[in-house]
Order: sequence, then C-alpha cells, then structure tokens
Amino acid sequence: MNTTPKALRLQIAIFGRTNVGKSSVLNMLAGQDVAITSPVPGTTTDTVEKSMELLPVGPVVFLDTAGLDDRSELGALRTARARKVFDRAEVAILVLEPASWGPWEEEVVKTAAARNIPVIPLINKTDIAAPSEEVLGALKRHGLDPVSCSAAARAGREHAVAQVKERLLALTGKNAVPRAILGDLVPPGGTALLIIPIDKEAPKGRIILPQVQAMRDLLDHGAIFLTAREHEYPQALAALKAPPALVVCDSQVVDFMVKHTPPGVPCTTFSILFARFKGDLAAYAAGAAAVRALRPGDRLAVLEACSHHAIEDDIGRVKLPRWLKETAGGELKIDTFAGRDLPADLAGYKLAIQCGGCMLTRTEILNRMAKAGQAGIPITNYGMAISECNGVLERVLSPFPEALAAYRAGKAVPAV
Repeated sequence: MNTTPKALRLQIAIFGRTNVGKSSVLNMLAGQDVAITSPVPGTTTDTVEKSMELLPVGPVVFLDTAGLDDRSELGALRTARARKVFDRAEVAILVLEPASWGPWEEEVVKTAAARNIPVIPLINKTDIAAPSEEVLGALKRHGLDPVSCSAAARAGREHAVAQVKERLLALTGKNAVPRAILGDLVPPGGTALLIIPIDKEAPKGRIILPQVQAMRDLLDHGAIFLTAREHEYPQALAALKAPPALVVCDSQVVDFMVKHTPPGVPCTTFSILFARFKGDLAAYAAGAAAVRALRPGDRLAVLEACSHHAIEDDIGRVKLPRWLKETAGGELKIDTFAGRDLPADLAGYKLAIQCGGCMLTRTEILNRMAKAGQAGIPITNYGMAISECNGVLERVLSPFPEALAAYRAGKAVPAV
C-alpha cells in the first residue's frame, strides 16, 4: 500500500452550474491540468475524481461534478450522477459566477445543510466582474463567507488556494484524533494475533486492503501483531508467552477461530472491525438479529462496495448466500448490488447486508444505513451475518458491549 486508500481521504465535492469554471477550480486547487476545460457548457459529463496530497490538509479526493443546470440530451443522467455525489461528500465547494444565484445554488446549500456537509462558496471569474449584491446577500443569508478568485488566471491563484486550504482545515478539524480500526483495543506493546487465510480472494503476492489497514493501525498505536493462516492459528497461539490482547480473523474462518480461542481471549473479525470503523456498529448488530428470522422466499439485498468478477468461492456471491440459505432452511431471493449502485427502493427487502466497505467512506456507509432505516428494513454487514449463521456472533461481539446489547435487544423483538 504505497498511497492512502481513496476511502480514507477527505472527499471534497465541487458543485455548480455548467460553465461556471468548476473544472478550472479543480485544476487550480490541484496545481495541474486534471480536468478538461472549455467554454462549451457541459464539458464535464461525469464525475472526475482526483486524489492528491493537499498540504497541510492531507490526503484528499476532489470530485468534480457535471453542471446541475445541464439541459443537454443526457443532462438528466448527468445531473442525477452529480447529485449522488452528496452521498460521498464530506465538504462541498460551490462554484459561482459573480452575478449568478438561483435555484441550483439554493439546492446545493440546502441539501448540504440537511446532510451536515459544510460548504465553501467560491466566486469565480472575479477578473471579469465583481460579485453582485444579490450573490453576496444570498450567501450572507445562508451564513456563508465566499472566497473570490479567477481560476483561469495566474494572478491571485495562490491566495485563493491558501484561503480554501484554511477553510478546509477549520472545517475538518485538522487536530482531531483519527478513528481507530483496532488499535484502541490493543494496549501499546500488546499483541494482536491476525488469522489471514490465503485463498483465491487473496491477490497474488499481497493481502487484501482491510488486513493491510489493520496492520498499519496497530503500528500507529504501538501494538505488536502476529499473523498466521487458519491452520497455523493453534500453533501461533501456543507460541505466545501471554495470551494476545485480541484475535482477529477473516469472517469465513470465524467458527474455526472461536473453537480454538480460549474463553478469556477477546476475538472478532476484520469485517466487524470495519463495521465499527466505517458505520454504526450497534445498528449493524441489531440488524444481524434478523438473520435468524429469515424464511425461504425472503428477499435480501447484498451491497458490495467494489465491482469485480465473482470467483468460484466468492465470499459475497457464493459463500454468504449459501450460509444464509442454510440458516433460513430454503432458497432466498438475493439481489447483489455492486460498486456505488443501490436499489432505488429498499422497502421490498427483508434484510440488507453491506460488505466490509473498505472501498467506501464512512459517510457513504452511514448514508446507506440511513436509507435502510428510512425504508424500515434492518441492515447488517458480511462479518456479522456470517458469524450469526455460524452461531458465534455473541462471541465475536464480546469486545463491543454496546453492540452486543443491541444484538440481544434485536433478538428479543418478535419477527414480523
């Protein structure tokens, strides 16, 4: 892992009408020609992503969207894609022309406010005209203080970029303590034992992203870790002079791990750790209680974060459905949605099951959970669903008392 994963970068969306200079603003902030610019409206047809180190802010992803007022033949599709970026955005940059304020700008500001997304207004093309009283008055009405610039001109560019960086630092809390994946569960100098199967899903010569991120998190917290394949786990455990502070396994071997882990040793799965890191662990745990209530014929939505071709032993498309069908006692209707695609309406499903989400941001995962909640259906994740199918969920939730209580409370609710 040579760069910060995209899902751990600050997601900065750039919104605005067609031809206000959004792509020029992206190029200005990136310090290079990332996006094609043109006076022809609608040049940006889909979201352009640019990952970079924006010092001193840190690793970011800029999301340059299509114009919200695009009236071209494909305009409706483009603007729909642009609006979906609100599901990812952690900060919104609203690009304006000096005399342009209307329903599109109001939509961005109000949608961002409803989602608690901070907005940085950037008035572009100020070399042509000064900001109008209408625009300044509208921004003041929303409590927004603009940055003024001419993104296509070199003069004043550094000052504008410095202002944007200053706003980003103030909005995102540069000194805030980052969330831990598992480092807070292992004391400095303590040992974590990681069980990592090497199977068809493990990339050749590498291990998968969540496991790499877990290792880095342990290093950042001054902890020691030992790795082993599942059949080596008992030997690795016996080799330690003192019990590990935590054992973590891939979900597909959770029953094996639980069987061979002494009762006093905390244990969990990588997927459950990422449920806590990326989402609402207690809500996922409550949703897992619905797994035992599944019956033949029920519809499930399986939500994958990455698009890939399913392999023979694919965890989300082969193994998980098999375990769920065995638990339900018959066939289930399982729809799989890959990447950032979500069903338009979740209401027809009995349960939604999200993958670990290593390719999605925490904001995206929480938005998915909120949509499930609005549809009135429970949602859980791969690790919890697999552990419940294997009858060991209480054991692997034991390091998280609040989530364990939510799971038990969910079990106590009669199935509909």
